Amino acid sequence: MDGIGFWLAAVLASALVGMGKGGVPVVGMLGVPVMALVMNPVMAAGLLLPVYVVSDAFGLYAYRRAFDARVLAILLPGAVAGIGLGWATASLVPEAAVTLLVGLIGLAFALNILLRRPKEVIPRRAEVAPGLFWGAVTGFTSFVSHAGAPPYQLYTLPLGMSKAVFAGTATIAFAVINAVKLVPYYALGQLDAGNLKLAAVLALPAVIAVFAGVRLVQVLPERLFFRLVIWALALISVKLVWDGARGLI
Repeated sequence: MDGIGFWLAAVLASALVGMGKGGVPVVGMLGVPVMALVMNPVMAAGLLLPVYVVSDAFGLYAYRRAFDARVLAILLPGAVAGIGLGWATASLVPEAAVTLLVGLIGLAFALNILLRRPKEVIPRRAEVAPGLFWGAVTGFTSFVSHAGAPPYQLYTLPLGMSKAVFAGTATIAFAVINAVKLVPYYALGQLDAGNLKLAAVLALPAVIAVFAGVRLVQVLPERLFFRLVIWALALISVKLVWDGARGLI
């Protein structure tokens, strides 16, 4: 883990994580794929988790007044259960299979929205049963591949939240999810002293990027913001399908 190529990838990945915590759609999911260009993907996930957690703290401050408490109350218990399931089945379920499934679900959802006529999304009340289900899927997929955004968006996008509340709710949800993930990641040996020292260095560009992301969300028109969310979901889902299919072949 040295050389100019490694550090370029590491700083870019950390900045992407930070911008994601600042509310920019889905870019945080690109962190592990970028790091995987220069190191083992499993090691990349373990290295970046502390960077996610540090960035979460600043994201929580930025969006401390913009969130949907009902969505969080419904989704987070399911997410914690999903993380537990991921931990319990870590040696049984192929990561590639989960990655492929998440990609297919996210791509189907994004294409359904992109290919139909645009229409106004009417705000509606978050339902408990779907929230618990998609929360569990979010927690599970976030644990095994840091790919919790697509199932999270499947539940939250149809609720018609404003862009600030949408970004803030996502930031808080994944801050809790990432904090809970520290326990099983440590138990699985993914958080050693060397990783933590390197993560401390990479936290700086991530923190700077958090506030850059917050500012970008503030200036983006709301309609454009959600179109970017959908396109980002589609592109990331294609990447997940590719990675999952390649891992299973």
